[in-house]
Amino acid sequence: MHDERATSHLKQISMSQRGSGRGDNQGQPSTAQVRRYDLDWLRIFAFAVLIFYHIGLFYTTWDWQLTSRYSSPAIEPVLGLINPWRLALLFFISGVALRFAIDKRTLQKFLPERFTRLLLPLAFGMVVICAPMVYVELLYLDEIEPGFLQFYRNYLGFGDLALVIPPWYHLWYVAYVLLYTVVVAACMPLRRLVGTYWAGPFFGWLGRGRAWRILIVPVVPFAVYALVLDPYFPTNLFLWGDWANIAHTFTFFLFGFMAAKDEEFWRAVDRSIASAVVLSAILGVMVMAAWLNEFSVASDMWMFSGFELLRVFYAWAVIVTLMGLARKFANRTSPRLVYLTAAIFPYYILHQSIIVTVAYWFTVHEVPLWMEAGAIFVATALGCALGYEIVRRFSSIRILFGLPPKQNRVASKPSGASGFGSRTV
Repeated sequence: MHDERATSHLKQISMSQRGSGRGDNQGQPSTAQVRRYDLDWLRIFAFAVLIFYHIGLFYTTWDWQLTSRYSSPAIEPVLGLINPWRLALLFFISGVALRFAIDKRTLQKFLPERFTRLLLPLAFGMVVICAPMVYVELLYLDEIEPGFLQFYRNYLGFGDLALVIPPWYHLWYVAYVLLYTVVVAACMPLRRLVGTYWAGPFFGWLGRGRAWRILIVPVVPFAVYALVLDPYFPTNLFLWGDWANIAHTFTFFLFGFMAAKDEEFWRAVDRSIASAVVLSAILGVMVMAAWLNEFSVASDMWMFSGFELLRVFYAWAVIVTLMGLARKFANRTSPRLVYLTAAIFPYYILHQSIIVTVAYWFTVHEVPLWMEAGAIFVATALGCALGYEIVRRFSSIRILFGLPPKQNRVASKPSGASGFGSRTV
């Protein structure tokens, strides 16, 4: 493999957006309970990590939208530790949440609601929320003259430099979850066959064995994808041609959907916490070592293939660790959970546009690093919080951010987009 091409690919994968009963231990939820608070907290955590990750990208040497004058490879190994599991965890949780949501109503009621809750935020985000990002990115690349109104005409398709379609940037996640939801819903007539003759025995077998089963067996398809698909189908986030990324994310989504109510699976997660923590730490050190020696790894085909396999085993070990810890320590509600469960999806929709537009100002104004990074962090946090406070007060725009109409909101329970007894993104 050519050294430059391999090194580029090594960096590129960091940018990839890759039953019933009771739990055994007190404080750990049964799949039969009305609300899985542990998964609500875990979903909030996953989105928060995603937001911090996107701030970090501004300070890497990777090919992101903008680059800080302080960019360096220093932060890249840290982001390399986060990248393998951050979106995999979100797709797994979205699959779990879909199972809870789809079991509560008929498909005739479920699908129109889900289309509304996902398609409208996606369309609105592409037309409105992503526009400032595209504008400042093109300014940064010196491809357009200043003037947002003229740019926006082009952006919407009314100018000489019209875009074929407004981009969805970070909202690709919403588009993919919408597609996967439709696919799963279309397969629901086979639900009895899938649930009785395949999913149940498989996850039951995982749950009844020693820790190695749940920590190793589910990784097998992802290892195959890493070796067979990843080298030939680089991630593009455009759906068409994004076959490796689709294979990874859809499989995580299906795993979540099928494991959602299998109590043996979740009991196995509980029993495997210690092993998962140790395995995550060991594999994490190995991943970090690979990043610190990225040119040597990228220049050797066998080492590079081994690195890709290492990443998928590491990702699943971290996911099992986080699920187990959440079940053990976060199975409780609070006013903060109620607020954040509703707020996190609007935060997700808004965050990247805020990061990029604020970061652009610092590409043309030199200030100390601590001031720049602090300002971007504070502006993102305050911008998301203010945006959500505005959005949640007006029924006419709530639905554009994935929130239910105001009159349908249940104040005493988490009412956001998580779906563990409610709904999902």
